[in-house]
Amino acid sequence: MNDFSHPLVDALGVTHLPAPGARIVSLVPSITELLCDLGLAPQLVGRTGFCIHPAELITAIPKVGGTKDVNLHKIRALAPTHVIVNIDENEKPTFDALAEFVPHIVVTHPLAPRDNLALARLMGGIFGAEVQAERWCAAFEAEYRVLRSAPPGPARTVLYCIWQDPWMSVSSDTYIARMLGELGWKVPALPDASRYPRFEWSGDLVAGLDAVLLSTEPYRFTEAHADALEKQLGIPVLLVDGEMMSWYGSRALPGLRYLRELRSLLEG
Repeated sequence: MNDFSHPLVDALGVTHLPAPGARIVSLVPSITELLCDLGLAPQLVGRTGFCIHPAELITAIPKVGGTKDVNLHKIRALAPTHVIVNIDENEKPTFDALAEFVPHIVVTHPLAPRDNLALARLMGGIFGAEVQAERWCAAFEAEYRVLRSAPPGPARTVLYCIWQDPWMSVSSDTYIARMLGELGWKVPALPDASRYPRFEWSGDLVAGLDAVLLSTEPYRFTEAHADALEKQLGIPVLLVDGEMMSWYGSRALPGLRYLRELRSLLEG
């Protein structure tokens, strides 16, 4: 049972009580994976079509639509006690509609790699998997120490692209940017001040960059895109694994190892 050494408070400041027998619907793909890794797959009664990890467990869990186009009728029929949502990935109207018939909605909003520690403890504490959560946190802390033990490399400015037509990037106020920040890298300030800004290529923009990173999601950039853009821009352009850079929860652990690989790719 939770000893309340880690209060079960979600991103909206709502305190949750332990509910080890909960019926859970997860509308957040990365958290679906985390719940499974904490041994909670038997309590998952619903997930989105984008919840694809771990493949061997999620196929038996009913789909309830996407992260944006949630099927409320299906969720109601599943009678969950808890629904997991995320401020970035799910819509406010979805939250409001769910609140009318779901007893407990757990709101998440990790903004930096180390926020995964509180996330794992929140999930483990609510759903009766404290031991598994602490084991995961210990593994995360060990991997984080390895990442931080490397001598700091040069500060770099990198443009992380998530879409083309229109071209879109990420602002400094995002989980991805803070992942890059663990390497001492920063994203440029763009004229569009939104969290996921649109931008236009220009000589001035490229002149201020050390590299461009093309993410494999949500747009499916490929090595062919990276090769073509590198020839066009004349600076390094790398294809990066979008799951490793943007998925919190379980994927954040190999994500720390991936950051070391990414640093070696750019810095040699």
